[in-house]
Amino acid sequence: MEVAEARRATAAAVSTATELGLHVDEAIVLSDSNRLVVRLLPCDTVARVTPLTHFASAAQEVELVRLLARTDSPVAPLEPRVEACVFGHEGFQVTMWAYSAPAPSQVLPPAEYARTLAHLHAGLRQINLTTPHFMDRVTATQRDAASHDVTPDLAPADRSLLTNALHDLGRSILDRGRPDQLLHGEPHPMNLLTTTNGPLFIDFENTARGPVEYDLAWIPDQVSRHYPNSDPAVLDHCRGLVLAIVATHRWSRDDHHPSGRTSGHAFLHALRTGPPWPTLDTITW
Repeated sequence: MEVAEARRATAAAVSTATELGLHVDEAIVLSDSNRLVVRLLPCDTVARVTPLTHFASAAQEVELVRLLARTDSPVAPLEPRVEACVFGHEGFQVTMWAYSAPAPSQVLPPAEYARTLAHLHAGLRQINLTTPHFMDRVTATQRDAASHDVTPDLAPADRSLLTNALHDLGRSILDRGRPDQLLHGEPHPMNLLTTTNGPLFIDFENTARGPVEYDLAWIPDQVSRHYPNSDPAVLDHCRGLVLAIVATHRWSRDDHHPSGRTSGHAFLHALRTGPPWPTLDTITW
C-alpha cells in the first residue's frame, strides 16, 4: 500500500478492534502488500485490512477458514473473542485473527511441508463452497498481460510471450484431465506459518478449484517430491503457468512488490528459457 493508505489501514484496524472491545496500545505491521496485516497489542490479535476495491472476497476467506477449522485442517485460526465476519471501516474490510506464536525453529522439513499441504487438501475436499476455477484466474491474467493500460511497460515481444504461455499452458493442463478439487491457490512458503501449534496456512484470497498440481506449482521442488500421487507432466505445465501469472503481476502498473521490475525481468527470462520449468524459489533477482 502507499504510505498514506497504509496509515489509514492501520488506523482502521485499531479502531475496529477497539470498537469490538479489544485493548489496543500498539500496532505492529507484519505485512504490507495489496492488504495490510497488523498485530495489535496487548490484545494480541492480528487484523487483516483490505481496501474495498480489492479483487478478493474477505467474507469468503473467513467462511472458508471457519469451515476448515471444523475439519481440523492446518489453518491459522480466526480471533475467537469476536464474531467471525468482515468488519467495514472507512473504506476497508477488516478481519480479525488469533495471533500464532512462531516456533523456535522456522525451518520446516520438506516432508512435513508436503504432509501439511496434503492435510489441507483433505480438509478442502470436505467443503462445499462456490469458488472460481483456476482457469478463471488464468483468463483474467491473460487480459492483464494483453492490456496496455494494466501492463504499460511490457515490450511487445514480452506481451506476446506472456499471453501465449498463459493460453497454451492452461489448455495443456485442462487437456490432461486431472480431477479438480478446492485448492489453497497460493500455498507458497510465505503463506505457511511455522508456529508453536505446528505449521499453519494463511491467506486464502486466491482459493480456486483445479488439480492439486496447481497448488504444488507454488512450492519448492524438494517439497512437491514428497506429495503423493501427483502427475509430473501436469505439475511441469502448472509451474510454467505460475511463472507467467507471477511475471504478469510484476509488470502490472499497480504492483507494489518490493522487487518490482527486477523480478519481472527474472520471471520473463525463465519463461523464455522454456521447460522444464523452474520453481518460484529458484528464480533469483
